[in-house]
Amino acid sequence: MIEPLPAKPTSASRITLSHIMSAHDTNLLGTVHGGVVMKLVDDAAGAVAGRHSGGPAVTGAMDEMAFLEPVRVGDLLIVKAQVNWTGRSSMEVGVRVMAERWNEATPAQHVASAYLVFVAVDAEGKPRAVPPLAPETEKDRRRWQEAQIRRTHRLARRRAIMELRDQRVAEGFAE
Repeated sequence: MIEPLPAKPTSASRITLSHIMSAHDTNLLGTVHGGVVMKLVDDAAGAVAGRHSGGPAVTGAMDEMAFLEPVRVGDLLIVKAQVNWTGRSSMEVGVRVMAERWNEATPAQHVASAYLVFVAVDAEGKPRAVPPLAPETEKDRRRWQEAQIRRTHRLARRRAIMELRDQRVAEGFAE
């Protein structure tokens, strides 16, 4: 029998990543390209997933990415990430992106949020077990419950799409 992995508290893998946005990060409108923000989100989430799982983890899905405000050149982007939920080999990581103006002493502004699903993998790239998550606060428990809802919806959506495709193939339509 395989010994179960000990649970890890939410705080054990939480990280903050900061990055100053430069002219190289801009799009045609002169604001920071959404893809640049997404890369930083994926970097932070990957570090959290690897830290929680104790080894390599790969991005399986970006469940949701909301851009709330534009990010400008010179902004200090602050990316905060933590594991919200764990399964057998997968984890949902929540990411909150804040921006501070480089030249103003004003509060950071919430500019983006995302939920990503990571799968822990072994040396052969096969899924491996992850430690259970031990939520520590009421906010952590709320995030756990919301992550379960997102997982249920994600799996139901995938199942419905596959059923529709199977139906179309059975009716003689090409895939």
